[in-house]
Amino acid sequence: MAKNAAAEGESLKVNEKKWSKLLMEAGWTVIPNVFIERQKALGLDRLDMNILLHLFSYWWRPDDKPHPSKKTIAQAIGVDPRTVQRRIARMEKDGLVTREQRRISNVGSKTNLYHFDGLILEAKPFAREMIETKNANVAAKEARRAKKGKPVLKVVKQES
Repeated sequence: MAKNAAAEGESLKVNEKKWSKLLMEAGWTVIPNVFIERQKALGLDRLDMNILLHLFSYWWRPDDKPHPSKKTIAQAIGVDPRTVQRRIARMEKDGLVTREQRRISNVGSKTNLYHFDGLILEAKPFAREMIETKNANVAAKEARRAKKGKPVLKVVKQES
């Protein structure tokens, strides 16, 4: 357990070196590369990605689903709240996002909870493909190295 904490601390230091301590301290979000690299294949455009990135930034624990308001998302990315609502509805229709309404009797509605089970499921085949490609590239590189053999070193005499 202490080893994992040390590795996590070292990773944060690496990220602080990349981004700066100030930016990392302000908050950060983990997102699998497959969403970025295969967004078109997943049927997502740049506005969808921006909305999803914003939603992901509110998702800290698996069972604590994000629930920012559409207005909050809209203000952050510079669009109308109705645009965010339409885009989320389309992603829901496509089976990528699920909205869970939270209604409280005698009080009204609270912000929706968002689930990404469909998006995760849709992305898994692309992740497998990316892993296979990565493994094939590593194997090809190792094969090239093995084919070359160990380098032969020669002693070079210096002229006096």
